[in-house]
Amino acid sequence: MFKKILIANRGEIACRVIQTARRMGIATVAVYSEADKDARHVELADEAVLLGPAPSRESYLVADKILAAARQTGAEAIHPGYGFLSENEDFARRVEEEGLVFIGPKHYSIAAMGDKIASKKLAGEARVNTIPGHNEPIESAEAAVQIAQRVGYPVMIKASAGGGGKGLRVAFNDKECFEGFTSCRNEARNSFGDDRVFMEKFVEEPRHIEIQVLGDSHGEVVYLWERECSIQRRHQKVIEEAPSPFISEATRRAMGEQAVALAKAVKYQSAGTVEFVVGKDQSFYFLEMNTRLQVEHPVTECITGLDLVEQMIRVAAGERLSFRQEDLKRDGWAIECRINAEDPFRNFLPSTGRLVKYQPPETSMVAAQPERFGVRVDTGVYEGGEIPMFYDSIIAKLIVHGSDRADAIAKMREALNGFVIRGISSNIPFQSALLAHPDFQAGHFNTGFIAQHYAGGFHAEDVPHDDPGFLVALAGFIRRKAREREAGISGQLPGHEVKVETDYVAVVNEGSGRFSRFPMSITEYVGSLGEALVTVGGGQSYRIVSQSRLNDIRISGTVNGRAFTAQAERGTPKAPLAYRIQHNGRAIEVTVLSPRAAELHQLMPYKAPPDTSKQLLSPMPGLLVHIAVQPGQTVQAGERLAVIEAMKMENILTASQDAKVAEVLAKTGESLAVDQPILRFV
Repeated sequence: MFKKILIANRGEIACRVIQTARRMGIATVAVYSEADKDARHVELADEAVLLGPAPSRESYLVADKILAAARQTGAEAIHPGYGFLSENEDFARRVEEEGLVFIGPKHYSIAAMGDKIASKKLAGEARVNTIPGHNEPIESAEAAVQIAQRVGYPVMIKASAGGGGKGLRVAFNDKECFEGFTSCRNEARNSFGDDRVFMEKFVEEPRHIEIQVLGDSHGEVVYLWERECSIQRRHQKVIEEAPSPFISEATRRAMGEQAVALAKAVKYQSAGTVEFVVGKDQSFYFLEMNTRLQVEHPVTECITGLDLVEQMIRVAAGERLSFRQEDLKRDGWAIECRINAEDPFRNFLPSTGRLVKYQPPETSMVAAQPERFGVRVDTGVYEGGEIPMFYDSIIAKLIVHGSDRADAIAKMREALNGFVIRGISSNIPFQSALLAHPDFQAGHFNTGFIAQHYAGGFHAEDVPHDDPGFLVALAGFIRRKAREREAGISGQLPGHEVKVETDYVAVVNEGSGRFSRFPMSITEYVGSLGEALVTVGGGQSYRIVSQSRLNDIRISGTVNGRAFTAQAERGTPKAPLAYRIQHNGRAIEVTVLSPRAAELHQLMPYKAPPDTSKQLLSPMPGLLVHIAVQPGQTVQAGERLAVIEAMKMENILTASQDAKVAEVLAKTGESLAVDQPILRFV
């Protein structure tokens, strides 16, 4: 067994590998860029080596620097994690040539299966069903359009070295194909250094189901069941679960056996994933093989009880698998939510900056020791840390393991309620809405689920809540507790002491100067027990019991005998007296006032926000890489205006209407803040 390994990665996956290595008694070496000098993985590792500047092409993608770090520290093996160099055939070969061990498949397996074009050819030779398409590199956008017309729209344009949603576009017509090919190739070149692009027929209403395989150097390969990864947005997975609620045992076995046959054909050793697209009749077609550890590997660990990182290390050290296919059993149901640094209410644009507050829910499972039936958080960040613009958007992975699917969904909803993130935006409200959707709960979905149900984007009103009155009542409960404390302050002016009332008015901000008002009474208050009876609107009553303190963001307790976890904060930039209450993805702003103060509140004028219709504002923090217009130029609706790059994604800003450019307010190469003006129109 190795004494020391180097992790050629960053973020949560680097921390994940360190946890298992530490449990196995293996010393670890972290590598980091200048942007990651204070990162969590650097703190967790036994040693750390600086690679270079923040951009990954100057740090995490430079094989020479990583190999030099391994030599410098005496590491015997390198774990690549996922992304970066994890599926780079040349890097794997160079690691072996340096006399080190690559904790992953052999370079020839990566060459055969990591290359999407080569893997489709090999799958065809192995008589695995493959989707119709063009498996040779496409030379130009014009050629792409001709091929697409022959294959038949819609088509999927994919980078040969792609992964994680990068270098992938779906086109439904010639225009989308032409533009998609160009963007796809640019993204592939920037992210992977390989601009080869191929094309395949896009199967409509498909499910994305993948099989986890594990092979050793002695020819043994097993499959560890499947993961359902159909809940995707822009081809990036959002929620993953194991097992799939869709396929039958017969289909599950057939897919697993086919995945094993494919892995054996390339003498695969290590953990890998064979991805399939599955039709509604349970017919399945090979998509690609990811020759690395997957982001969503924890759900497989939950239902099998195996530590996949440990298995990868043991296989790389030459050990045999300690189990056979017939020894593997499925237990329970696991779900993973990717918690991303993005604003779901701004079309999921990246959100970077400092994590002012970061409090994950309480956990009962540890990544390196797959315990059963609880909550687990895999993360590479900490409170006060920075989310840089240079890398992917994952803040954390939230994983739950339940006795069945309904139990897992309930556990996940409660865990999301307790996940506190402030300073940047996250997709937690969107995750909550997905989990509450009746079609998701029934298991009726495919890869088009999000596009179908949220075609117009995601809005606050898209988050359902089965009892919105509870949110108002919770604000009243907290306000009553605060009044009790205020009344107990000594030295109050006689005759002007704080009086604790029982009657209030809850004023709910509906936005755009509109408010809803509800009479509220708070009785039977017992401060020592943290209990009160709150009646909202003269009808609904809520007996709330909570020992949470006034300055706690995360509030837990019971309401009418049922346990709850919610989040509450007092004070917003525009309403310092209001409470912001969050529960099950829904957030409301409530000001709890005395009846007289509520009357006066109605007289307050509404200040409309400034008119920015004559400006192009940056919708997110990012790097301005291109301005496509000049002062005096007339543009038409839909025309490209600027390109912003953030978190490895290229975002094109277009004109919403015909206009004339009056002034360019930002410079190419400038780092933009959210809502920073870029252009001004006449």
